Amino acid sequence: MVDIGRPGKFPIVKTWIGRIFAPRLREIFDMLFSRILLFALFSACVGLAPFVVSAEERIPEPVQGADGLYKHNWFLESFLDLKEDLEEAAAEKKHFVVWWEQRGCPYCERTHLVNLRIPKIVNLIKKKFTIVQLNLWGDKDVTDFDGNVIKEKDLARKWSIRFTPTIQFFHGDPKRVGKKPGNKAEVMRIPGYFKPFHFYMLFKYVDDRAYDKEPNFQRWLIGEGAEMRKEGINIDKLIWADDLKLK
Repeated sequence: MVDIGRPGKFPIVKTWIGRIFAPRLREIFDMLFSRILLFALFSACVGLAPFVVSAEERIPEPVQGADGLYKHNWFLESFLDLKEDLEEAAAEKKHFVVWWEQRGCPYCERTHLVNLRIPKIVNLIKKKFTIVQLNLWGDKDVTDFDGNVIKEKDLARKWSIRFTPTIQFFHGDPKRVGKKPGNKAEVMRIPGYFKPFHFYMLFKYVDDRAYDKEPNFQRWLIGEGAEMRKEGINIDKLIWADDLKLK
């Protein structure tokens, strides 16, 4: 019943309005619900469905360690000698990545529970990248590229890591890294959370070493997007999706 005044006032008016408008409100509600349902069914038929990854297709959720960080069995079990880890990655013809997180970080959690449960993303990273995970506030000893041993939290300050997640990419050739600090030696970094499409394309950009020809990622991505459109991929929907199926 629609109330147009203070309680107890104009009861006849309240009853009269309720009898007229209540059925009409129900009709409007039923009509809106029907249209929403039809739109959902239509969308599933004409093209939104390809961007949906079912629960069966997703990789199982990772577990959290005692430090509150999510762990994957394909992250490197490292002694945290970064020069050695870089050389090991280079020997396997992989790119080297330092992945910064912290306990209670909502965007770290989303990266693990959304992006890193999509097979296309994980398969690319496992095949082409070596990942070392570090804690922004951690106390583990890390041997920097310059040979100095330093706590994780102090290394974060040294490398200008101010928030999480931050993902740093390093060149596959150890000579190009040398003894430079991480913020000077990195090829690029991902600051914060990126949705699956951009996240995947960032790793592809590094894997293709496209930065040698086009140092601006966004400019490179525009070119890649144009090619995808030619292949019939709806980029405008894909960039906002929480799933990833390029085709």
